[in-house]
Amino acid sequence: MKQFWVTFFGSVVGVVVGAVLVVFLVVMMIAGAIGAAIQGAGEGAPLPSDRVVVELDLRETRTDQPSNNPFAFGQPLPIVDVVRALERAETDRRVAGLFIRANEYGMSPGQAEELRAAIAALRASGRFVIVHAQGFESGSVSNYFAVSGADEIWLQDTATFSAAGLATETPFFGGLFERFEAEPEFLQFHEYKNAANIYTETGFTEAHLEATTSFLGSIFDSVADAVAADRGFAPDQARTLFMQAPHSAETALQARLVDRLGHVEAARTAARDRAGNGAQMVSIRAYHDSLGEQTRGDVIALIEGQGAIVTGYARGGAFGGEDMLGGDAMAEAIDAAARDDAVRAIVLRVDSPGGSAIASDQVWDAVRRAREAGKPVVVSMASLAASGGYYISVPADHIVAHATTLTGSIGVLGGKLYLHETFGLIGLNIEPLAVGGDFALAYSSQTRWTEAQREAVRAIMSDIYDDFTGRVAEGRNMPIERVREAARGRVWTGAQAAELGLVDEIGGLRTAVAAARRLANIDETAPVRLRRYPQPPSPFEAFMRLFSGASETAESVARFNALMNLPEVRAAVEARQQADQPGVRMQMHEAEPR
Repeated sequence: MKQFWVTFFGSVVGVVVGAVLVVFLVVMMIAGAIGAAIQGAGEGAPLPSDRVVVELDLRETRTDQPSNNPFAFGQPLPIVDVVRALERAETDRRVAGLFIRANEYGMSPGQAEELRAAIAALRASGRFVIVHAQGFESGSVSNYFAVSGADEIWLQDTATFSAAGLATETPFFGGLFERFEAEPEFLQFHEYKNAANIYTETGFTEAHLEATTSFLGSIFDSVADAVAADRGFAPDQARTLFMQAPHSAETALQARLVDRLGHVEAARTAARDRAGNGAQMVSIRAYHDSLGEQTRGDVIALIEGQGAIVTGYARGGAFGGEDMLGGDAMAEAIDAAARDDAVRAIVLRVDSPGGSAIASDQVWDAVRRAREAGKPVVVSMASLAASGGYYISVPADHIVAHATTLTGSIGVLGGKLYLHETFGLIGLNIEPLAVGGDFALAYSSQTRWTEAQREAVRAIMSDIYDDFTGRVAEGRNMPIERVREAARGRVWTGAQAAELGLVDEIGGLRTAVAAARRLANIDETAPVRLRRYPQPPSPFEAFMRLFSGASETAESVARFNALMNLPEVRAAVEARQQADQPGVRMQMHEAEPR
């Protein structure tokens, strides 16, 4: 009888849970269809006035590139599209200026640098830029860096100016694993390849601390120099003011860090007044959607990849899952652009900490073949192009990076977590069994490495490290000895990498496009069209892909949980995911500074 009631109530609960999931999916499908229709209807829509001020809200978190997420209609316009829209605004007679809501709590230095360059170009075209901040609150200088070159910076008079420097937080799981009797077994090439440290250590090693302090200092120097130039300060004045933070609104005004005090509506009114009678505010999304596609000029292919590099056709998760760079997808996009007779050059936009060594080499080969087909390839590094992200960049004709880009990390790591004793704490026993060679259980979480297995993994990693450094030497036309001095897994900023010869030029997307023009012998005054490869799916197509398989749907629903946004949960999940990926990886695990 007891079993009957257990079965009965279990069935009832299952039906209820199933019904809730069905209702949830139906609601999300309807929302997605509505969102797709709204976004599709907005393309090419006219602006509300022939005199507009474009409004850009930097308080919203933005990806570098368009997401594969079918629900991205609700996400802010990505940085690449913001930059492209502002470039179009430079010659658009309807656009009088730009009004920006400043980020309050910090952003990626690479994104800030890209936006700063776009603001400078817009001002050079005769448009004004007015910024309003409800404080620079977090201690990060990156949010101020993004807007320091504006015509006017307003600060709410009750807010503070707390921009003081940059910070990063690196989790170390060594003590956690020890408490749960888990044993990390990792090898790394070499001492600066710090990704494995988060599993094996309880704090910074000497090399890890040295490298992290070095790139943070390099970014801070780049920001301070740029802010000094933007605000007309003496070279060291910006550093001094940052060091003295926090400042009250009044002190910030006196120090000329900001230009006016007031609330956002007063600043918005000032922008409309400056634009002239009849001017209206339009969001950057609305302005972008009003532009339509360019139809004149030579074609330059834009191929984008963001997130960890993995094998196959990686797509972003539907409900908060992160985008990934799939080796198959990017290689095929490069091949398609190389075959297209209309394409004069290729710009590869990379925003990746690296990942699979195998997938990285696949993309490397596609870039090499595109060059052999006669298509110049230029890499535009965003906030991150490290480890595998650098590997896929080295065969290009020209590499462009921000001064604040994190790149390099020329090294490899591999390993696993031994979890047999951990499972024993909860009474779970997993008995591994294998036939064949000794290496069959090398990546099992239930066995420690034998000495033979350890040496085999070390040999694999040594070969891949030699391949990596050899690819860099060939692609950068550098002696292998110089490459090995700059390698050893060390992370560099774009500014440092330029001094080492690892990148060619400091700049953003527009700098990369200009380089592609030169290499393709396109006149600098001739119009060009940036054409994405592959062509992005329509919102409806992307949405239908989401529900093309039951397993994908179940996975997407499982990820839809607000708890996943907690930093400590995300860090623990990341550690477990990385530990579950056998083989050798080219990946950087430094958190981006803010």
